[in-house]
Amino acid sequence: MVTLSTNNTVVKIDKGELVGYEVNGHQFIHQKGSPGWGSADTEMFPIIGPVNEADFRVKTPKGEAIQDQHGLLRQIDYDLEHQTETSAVFVKEYASGTEVSNSKFPEKSTEEALFWPYDFRFGKSFLLTDDGLEIHFKVSGEEGMSFMLGYHPAFKLHSKSPVILASGKEISLDEVLAVGSRALQLADCTSITLKDEKEITIETEGFGNFMCWTEVRNMVCIEPITFYPYAVEQSNLHQGFQKLKDSAEFKVVLSPKT
Repeated sequence: MVTLSTNNTVVKIDKGELVGYEVNGHQFIHQKGSPGWGSADTEMFPIIGPVNEADFRVKTPKGEAIQDQHGLLRQIDYDLEHQTETSAVFVKEYASGTEVSNSKFPEKSTEEALFWPYDFRFGKSFLLTDDGLEIHFKVSGEEGMSFMLGYHPAFKLHSKSPVILASGKEISLDEVLAVGSRALQLADCTSITLKDEKEITIETEGFGNFMCWTEVRNMVCIEPITFYPYAVEQSNLHQGFQKLKDSAEFKVVLSPKT
């Protein structure tokens, strides 16, 4: 477990996963073991969304790749590269064509192994400042690599009627629940505020969109994404790809108001 701290803030990171962000005694991150989701945060890369209806195949310029929901990155372990009292850097590296065991097999998937036809290096870094927590992502690899990126943090809810503020709109938890597993799309959006017992703002660079998901009332996932996967049929998921130009950087800033 990696712990970052300042005078009033404690951040806990377990093998690259943000499992705690406590400010003045208030926990903002969904706690593993609580109802709703078995994780606290993760990444969606190199695809976002399910592919079961496309036989777990995704089109790329280098042919079809076998992927499962939200991509193979989450099936690879992070290595801790650097750590200070207020920062930590984690890295995952992948060699083109390497088979990666699929944890969803066989209960939730027919595919025992996943692969991607490109080399890549994926960096995730945390920086705790006086104003909040910065999370940086850096994707590097083969020029022209197809990819999407989504960040999937889950926020703990303390009140009965939390509200999400985005693009001048107020969104209730009931509205998120009503959309179900598809997740509520918030297009062309770079900042969201979650008003609960305490308030936190999620600001982004490089993503451009959000989607929100939950199936319970004690947590909500507010997810920065480069592409909303339900905008196309699963067989056409490749339409949402970006092309890598040597490297690409993305940023998420969590700014609490307690």
